[in-house]
Amino acid sequence: MIYLQLLYSYLKIGFFGFGGGYAMLSLIQNEVVVQNQWMTNAEFADIVAISQMTPGPIAINSATYIGYTVAGFWGSVVATVAVCLPALTLMILITRFFILLRDNSYVKGVIAGMRPVVVGMIGAAALLLMFPKSNDGASFIDGWSWALFIAAMVAAYKKANPILLIILSAVAGVAIYYLPNIV
Repeated sequence: MIYLQLLYSYLKIGFFGFGGGYAMLSLIQNEVVVQNQWMTNAEFADIVAISQMTPGPIAINSATYIGYTVAGFWGSVVATVAVCLPALTLMILITRFFILLRDNSYVKGVIAGMRPVVVGMIGAAALLLMFPKSNDGASFIDGWSWALFIAAMVAAYKKANPILLIILSAVAGVAIYYLPNIV
């Protein structure tokens, strides 16, 4: 039963998640946290962070991780295949007909109409990650999180080495959140 739910959820995400992985995040969050309640917003934010750091597209990485969290190895296989299948199918169909239809005004209109939707979905994903709420209604992002975010943005703007930035962010996160809990 859980495999069918994963399949259905990730097929929906794959079919309606135009614009790439970041545009899909709001759809994934809705399916995983709101609709099926497989995890909390805090757990979802952790998955997004891990999915960004691992190689590969964020939508596929998060599908694999969420599928594994929900239903083990086969859950990760089902979620990953389901999120990839719509794009693969559409790309096969589109490439066959795009050369013939690339100058068609209807095709141009559809593509032009999808652009603002993609921008809106990416914006919605950004807002969901910036202002998440836990199950009790409180935000799990504190002042330290905002300070680290601002410091990372300033360093990125100043063209800091991204690998060094990731390492320093990890060290700061451990120092702020993990070490005080040990002592």
